[in-house]
Amino acid sequence: MSEWLGVSGAMAALSQSRAPEAARFLARATAWRRAFAAAEGRRWAIQIASTAEFAAAIFGAWHAGKHVVLPADTRPETLLALREHADGWAGELPQGLQAPDCADAAADWPALSPDAATLTLFTSGSTGAPEAIDKRLAQLEAEVGALEAAFGPRLPRSARLLTTVSHQHIYGLLFCVLWPLAAGRAMPGARLEFHEEVVAACGDTPVVLVSSPAHLRRMPEALDWAAARAVVCAVFSSGGPLPPAAADDALRHLGQSPIEVFGSSETGGIAWRQRAHQQDRWTALPGVAWRLQDGFLAVRSAHLPADDWHVCADRALPDGEHGFVLAGRADRVVKIEEKRVSLTRVEQALMASPLVQDARVVLVELDVGTRIAAAVVPAGPGAAMLAASGRAALIAALRAGLADAVDPLGLPRRWHFADALPCNAQGKTTEAMLRDLFRQTLPRVVWLDGNALTANAELLIGEHLAVFDGHFPGTPIVPGVAQIDWVMSLAPQRLPIPPRERFVRLDVLKFQGVIRPGSTVQLALEWLPEKQALGFRLTSAAGPHASGRIVFRSDDA
Repeated sequence: MSEWLGVSGAMAALSQSRAPEAARFLARATAWRRAFAAAEGRRWAIQIASTAEFAAAIFGAWHAGKHVVLPADTRPETLLALREHADGWAGELPQGLQAPDCADAAADWPALSPDAATLTLFTSGSTGAPEAIDKRLAQLEAEVGALEAAFGPRLPRSARLLTTVSHQHIYGLLFCVLWPLAAGRAMPGARLEFHEEVVAACGDTPVVLVSSPAHLRRMPEALDWAAARAVVCAVFSSGGPLPPAAADDALRHLGQSPIEVFGSSETGGIAWRQRAHQQDRWTALPGVAWRLQDGFLAVRSAHLPADDWHVCADRALPDGEHGFVLAGRADRVVKIEEKRVSLTRVEQALMASPLVQDARVVLVELDVGTRIAAAVVPAGPGAAMLAASGRAALIAALRAGLADAVDPLGLPRRWHFADALPCNAQGKTTEAMLRDLFRQTLPRVVWLDGNALTANAELLIGEHLAVFDGHFPGTPIVPGVAQIDWVMSLAPQRLPIPPRERFVRLDVLKFQGVIRPGSTVQLALEWLPEKQALGFRLTSAAGPHASGRIVFRSDDA
């Protein structure tokens, strides 16, 4: 189908198609429609990995008069918070509603009411806790129409869609589900997580790639990108500005300058650019009006819930008659011991260092109170310093570079160095992910040999572990209580030991040598069922570190 269908009328138009894929999709949408119609409650959370099945579920829910809720992920804290937003769960959520196959597809697919069909999604939580955002179909349809007006003419009708982002977020929902259905184009298959998968999926027909800065900024040089360059006709990126170097790499590897779409869950799409043609200048999407208000970008469009000006948290400057450039987000100002510290300023100062490729900071609770922790991706010189001189030298260099720009209380107290920042399926680095980096208490474990009663492992003691906090500044060591906690936490992974609640005492406990960051430690475990005791030894090339027995209460005690 080649005509513009619109989101609200897509199902009615598809029902007139004789294409086999349309029939399959309509059958699944019918199954979901019937499942939701038979279920009590109006608000239904949906999580499904398959794009086609997900689309069938949300359209089935809408046609059954349900309000759709889209969780961003399935982390335990996400699911806990989800309970206050949904009456029921569907798809791949725990005990989720399922839609059994049906032999026939519904014949009646009236156009959805743009104001009655509704949806809740969540902000990424990249600068705070995720917030619920309600959308009417009218807003989504207006945005899809803007995308088609801006980019539709340049996309071949036969192009296949490949994606590295999730449809559970507004960007993936629009680009991978609603826009293709409204424009009569094919939806993508499974989300591709790795660059190798993208290259392998390119084939020999035109391809449109929907991706994110997190993916495009890490394109490996070793891959053979020739097949991709031959077929990729457009690359989209959203979720954050794409660094110039990453845009250049994408152009070199894929043969296309990425079309960056700027916006947010709250505002919808605002503007777009291609660095190869517009450098830093953003051009508003069709139907989006913008102005500057006290130095901040303000926008007005049908993508918003009301016909009012929305002031963004982004500073901007005019650039030419119709464009603007972004000048950074409003400072995230926090108080540390009554001192005002800008997290944005700390990040900017870190990024200004030639030792740093990428950096994010987050507040964490330490023994001394609330402090800043920094997750850093070293640039070439920083990685070389880390390899040659060690972690302490790199931290000292970064702290020295921050000294003139940041109050001493704003200097990071915890550091995490990695090849890349963690990101979710939308390519966003959330505060929850950053905090998880600094909550790590267990070392990396490599399990070796063992049997029903014994287990052996190698523990890699990373310098970033939270157990080093306060033990001791300048000479960090693993405290004894942390070593016992490691044994108690790791043993159940291999041995049938009782739960912690049945702990009685520690016998023959010895601490013989300190464990320092960077060590590789051997852990030997033995379960003694007749004594209800777990024997353990921690040793390394430096000698013995700790040993003892952990005694548990028996079942019938």
